Amino acid sequence: MKNLLLVFILTVSTGAFAQKSDPNMGIVPAPVSAKRESGEFKLTPETIIFVDSPDNKAVVFFSNYLKKAGLASSVTDINTIDKNHRNLKNSIVLSLNFKGKLPAEGYELHVTPNNITINGRYSGMFYGIQTLIQLIQKSKSPGYAIVPCATIKDYPRFGYRGMHLDVSRHFFDVDFIKKYLDVMAAYKLNNFHWHLTDDQGWRIEIKKYPKLTEIGSQRAQTKIGRVHGVDSDLYDNTPYGGFYTQEQIAEVVAYATDRYINIVPEIEMPGHSMAALAAYPEMSCDPAKEYKVFENWGDSKEAFCPNDVTFKMLHEILYEVMELFPGKYIHIGGDEVNKDAWKKSDFCRQLIVDQSLRDENGLQSYFISNIEKFVNSQGRSIIGWDEILEGGLAPNATVMSWRGEAGGIAAAQMGHDVIMTPGSGGLYFDHAQSKSTQEPLSIGGNAPLSKTYAYDPVPSSLSKDQQQHIIGVQANLWTEYIATPDKVEYMLLPRMLAMAETGWTQQAGKDYKNFSMQRLPHQLARLEEEGYNYRVPVPEGAKDTTLTGNKFNIDLTPSVEGAKIHYTIDGFTPRETDLEYTTPLQITVPSGKHIDFQAIEITPAGKRSIVSDIKMANDSK
Repeated sequence: MKNLLLVFILTVSTGAFAQKSDPNMGIVPAPVSAKRESGEFKLTPETIIFVDSPDNKAVVFFSNYLKKAGLASSVTDINTIDKNHRNLKNSIVLSLNFKGKLPAEGYELHVTPNNITINGRYSGMFYGIQTLIQLIQKSKSPGYAIVPCATIKDYPRFGYRGMHLDVSRHFFDVDFIKKYLDVMAAYKLNNFHWHLTDDQGWRIEIKKYPKLTEIGSQRAQTKIGRVHGVDSDLYDNTPYGGFYTQEQIAEVVAYATDRYINIVPEIEMPGHSMAALAAYPEMSCDPAKEYKVFENWGDSKEAFCPNDVTFKMLHEILYEVMELFPGKYIHIGGDEVNKDAWKKSDFCRQLIVDQSLRDENGLQSYFISNIEKFVNSQGRSIIGWDEILEGGLAPNATVMSWRGEAGGIAAAQMGHDVIMTPGSGGLYFDHAQSKSTQEPLSIGGNAPLSKTYAYDPVPSSLSKDQQQHIIGVQANLWTEYIATPDKVEYMLLPRMLAMAETGWTQQAGKDYKNFSMQRLPHQLARLEEEGYNYRVPVPEGAKDTTLTGNKFNIDLTPSVEGAKIHYTIDGFTPRETDLEYTTPLQITVPSGKHIDFQAIEITPAGKRSIVSDIKMANDSK
C-alpha cells in the first residue's frame, strides 16, 4: 500500500499556490494564522534535517518520508554540533525542546529562503509536519521542490477530533484501515472510533471466547437494498464474514500511534448483541433460544441479560480489549436497546424490584454502571451513545450525542464531557451528499458538504462553564449500504475535510467560500493523485435550478484542480465527447421555449460529478 503522505509530496501541483488571495495558503484545516512572506525555500536532496529529539516518532516519520521521496538525505542531531559551528542554510530544523509555550497540540512553522523551522511538542510537531507537507510544491524543474515563505502559528479548537468506521455491517481489511488512518492524519484528526461489534458481526478476536469470531463473525447472508420498501425481503444467499486477529489489532494500534491517532474501540452493549449471543447464548435472558448473526439491517430485539454470568463474560472480554488498546476511552455503545427480552424475563422483572429501579430504562442504567465500574477499575473511562442517559447517567461517562444535540446538552449541564456527533448536523456520512437521484444508495437523509462545514459543536444554550464540557466532534460512517473501500472513500471525502476543519479551526476562522472554492479544489487533486476515491462536487455555479427570462449567463468554475467541464444544451446527458466549457457563456432562449443546460465535471483520473441541470425558460409569448 502506498504511504499517503509520501506520495503527496511528489504529486502535489502548483496551481493552488497561484491563488495569492487565499489567506490560508491552501491549508486544510485552516490554521489560526498564516502570513505569506516573499520568496521560497528550495527543498533538494542536499537539504539537511536538524533535529533535537532524534527518536521522536514525528521526527522519524518525517525524516523517513523525505528520504523515500529523494528530497533530503541527511538527518543530524543538532545537539552533537557546537553552537558556533552550526550552518543552518538549506535545512529543516525540527525543534521539540524550544523555549516558550504553545497551546496543546500547537506548532509554529517558519519558512525562509534559507531554512524551515518547526517548533512543536509531540503531536504539535506532527501537525506542523502535516502543514509543511501541504505547502510543498513540485518545481518546474526536476530534482527539487519549493515551499513558499510564510509564518504559521496554529493549534486546534478541540482536543477530540474523531472519525468513526463501522466494520461490523461490512468488513474492511488491515491495509484499508491503515489507508483510512493515513487520510485522517493528513488532516489532523486524532481519534479513530472503530465500531468492532454489532448484530451483523463480531470483528475482534477474544482469546478466552473463541466462538465470538468462529461463529459471531460469520453471517449466512446479507440483506439486499433497503430495509423497507419494494423487495425488502431479498437476500444475497452468500455467506459473509471477517475479523481481526489480536496481532492485526496490535499492528493497527502501532500504526495509528505513530501518527498520533488514538483508537477508541467500540464493543456494543447491552443491545446490538446478536452476533455475540449467536456464539454464547448464555449471555441472553433465554439461553435455550436459538440465536444467529443478524442478516438484516436495523437492530434486533435481543440484548445481553444483566446477570452475573453475562457481567463476568463481558468483564473478561473487555479486559482483553483493554490489553490491546492503550487509550483512555472504551466505547460501550448503549444505543437503540430493544428491551422486549428484558420485559419478558422473570429475572429482569425481579431485578428491577430488588434494585429499586424505576423500569427497564433504570435497568439499562444499572447495566451501564456495572460496566463502567469495571472499566474504571482498570484505569479507563467509558464513552456511550446518548441513550446511556436513560434511567440516569453512569457517574464518569462521556456522552457521544448522535440523536441531535439534546443528549449532549443535558450531559454537559450535568457536568459530563460530551463529543458532538449529531446526524442532524451533517456528521452522518452514510447520508446522501445531495438530493439528486444520481447519488448512490444510502441509508437516507441528506448531508451535503456545506451542511457538514456549517456545523458548530458548541450549543449557544450552554453557559460558558458548561461549554467547556464539549471536548470535541466526530463524524460517523455506518456501512449497511457501503460494502466496498471505494464507496467508503466516496462517502468519506470530501466531507471529512469539512469536519476536520470544524474540529481544528477556530469558529471565527471558518469561511466556506474560501474552503470550497480556494482550498478544496487543490486538496481533491492531491487526494486523486494518491489514488483515493471521492465524490466530485458539481462545478461552482452549476447548481440545479430553474431560471426564467430570455438571456442567461453561465459562469462555472471546476471543483477539482485540473478537471474539465463538459456540457450539453440538447437534452442529452453530457459526456467527455461533448463541448468543453472554457469560458463564460451567454445563452438566449427564444420566446415560449426552454433549454436545459446540463454540465458534468470530469477529473484527470476520470472521476465524474453528478450531472447538474440548469433549466432556462422563456415564458413570454
